Amino acid sequence: MCGIVGYIGTKQAYPILIKGLRRLEYRGYDSAGVAMIGQSGSLNVYKTKGKVDNLTDYCTDKDISGCIGIAHTRWATHGEPSARNAHPHYSQSHNLAIIHNGIIENYADIKSRLQEKGVTFASDTDTEVLVQLVEYIMSSKNLTLLEAVQTALYQVIGAYAIAILDKRDPHQIIAARKQSPLVVGIGEGEFFLGSDASPIIEYTDKVVYLEDGNIAVIRLGEELKVMSIHGEEQALQVKKVDIDLGQIEKGGYPHFMLKEIFEQPECLTNCMRGRINVEGNQVTLSAMIDHHQKLLKAKRIVIVACGTSWHAGLIGKQLIESLCRIPCEVEYASEFRYRNPVVTKDDVVIAISQSGETADTLAAIQLAKERGAFIYGICNAIGSSIPRATDTGTYIHVGPEIGVASTKAFTGQVTVLSMLALCLADKLGTITKEEYQLMVSELTRIPKKMERALQANEQIKHLAMIFTYAKNCLYLGRGYNYPVALEGALKLKEISYIHAEGYPAAEMKHGPIALIDSEMPVFVIATRDRLYEKVISNIQEVRARGGRVTALVTAGDELISQYADHVIELPDTLECFQPLIASIPLQLLAYHIAVCKGKDVDRPRNLAKSVTVE
Repeated sequence: MCGIVGYIGTKQAYPILIKGLRRLEYRGYDSAGVAMIGQSGSLNVYKTKGKVDNLTDYCTDKDISGCIGIAHTRWATHGEPSARNAHPHYSQSHNLAIIHNGIIENYADIKSRLQEKGVTFASDTDTEVLVQLVEYIMSSKNLTLLEAVQTALYQVIGAYAIAILDKRDPHQIIAARKQSPLVVGIGEGEFFLGSDASPIIEYTDKVVYLEDGNIAVIRLGEELKVMSIHGEEQALQVKKVDIDLGQIEKGGYPHFMLKEIFEQPECLTNCMRGRINVEGNQVTLSAMIDHHQKLLKAKRIVIVACGTSWHAGLIGKQLIESLCRIPCEVEYASEFRYRNPVVTKDDVVIAISQSGETADTLAAIQLAKERGAFIYGICNAIGSSIPRATDTGTYIHVGPEIGVASTKAFTGQVTVLSMLALCLADKLGTITKEEYQLMVSELTRIPKKMERALQANEQIKHLAMIFTYAKNCLYLGRGYNYPVALEGALKLKEISYIHAEGYPAAEMKHGPIALIDSEMPVFVIATRDRLYEKVISNIQEVRARGGRVTALVTAGDELISQYADHVIELPDTLECFQPLIASIPLQLLAYHIAVCKGKDVDRPRNLAKSVTVE
């Protein structure tokens, strides 16, 4: 969940490392640090608690020379956020420095054994244990750094992406990965490292995604070498990264989150481009062409995901069951992997993850594969671990999402699930041709309707000032809009730190109604659909108990305004696509409330973008 960046070449490393850390700061911002081999040959490690700005302030009067270095921005797992626990970590001799993303599960046992041999530790982290182990192996067995890293990695249990410097060999970085992403960028006479491609793309579009169990030997003036932990050299799979640098900049917006909310119409157009024909009446997915037999014969579909992706999965379940008549279940990947779930070769498992690196989802995929299921991935990050681990899948193509609170990835995931359900339903004959073409046509209109929904931004900005006082909020929805209520509540919790819960509106009477009073804002998704009258009744129940209601309604609705304190109008669409429109005002509401409260919207406390550890 931390961010790793590295450089070796002929340029000064420090500016490249700092810029890379800023682009990776969405992965963690409890602390940050750099390690560089200076022009004098010293191995200099500088690290601070807090964000990258704290680090740059600290380094103002330090020796930042050198053309080789590694850097890290941390999301704390072992050891509280502090300069002491920040990465990089020295070995005891200060000859080695390491950065690490992941968790070494057996670190306590290794630490105890090393302490018995006289090794002393300067931090509370599992990461320091690894660098001390590598150094101990080097000195006790007279091995090279590469050999010692291979030997050490045999002994550790857990997940890791690491990069190590040795000041006695100032022209080499050793990097390795297992269950945590690591990318090597190949430039002209220089190499780059990153947890993802964002710190690399400014300098090169050629990258190598390290596979699990791979070790990269990066030497100045030589070709990149990749080998297995066993020492077997691996063929290089050089990929071209197609990311516009502008996509990872704010583009004039005050925060990445607001930029990404407003990007959604264009993003969904990109998501559908090449998949829905120009006439807007036919969906074609390559996965369906290549694997239609497996997909069409599915006896059951199981969706595994975490967080916002799980909410998208709940919408996907309704789409699949309603349109395709295939039983569908939605599982938290973190729970699925630790149960003994019934999974068979007749099942299709859909794994959803924005980053493609979510540890629990990757583990759920492995479990399902072992039991013979066919695995379909829905991801945003091209070349990430989940697309490589699945049998087939679909990228959402919404561009890099930097804000920690997911927005455009959510609507991109729902769009892909909509296209998949339509493809399956058409091939299975579970909807008529007329219904199919009507729905495909309406899906193509969603980006324009999103643009209209975004016009409520100023109204929502004003409303947000009213709700900054709130300690608790309730979000209600029914049918397709129930997952939207869950997602709206999650967004508010994530970035404003206001407690909020989402419920099916009818379940309010089974407990949550006891909480309603004049101090409890209630947000209700009340668009016109088959449950419209039921939702009106739920609103009246809230009002009868003094609750303050803000309702999301279909444009032109005059009835609900009689009962709600505030109304936000949305363009009309088919019931199954309402989540794509209704999610937008709730994203904006969470954003503006957080801004009013003075919160760091893009980097909320205790959270990181990609959950690559358990």
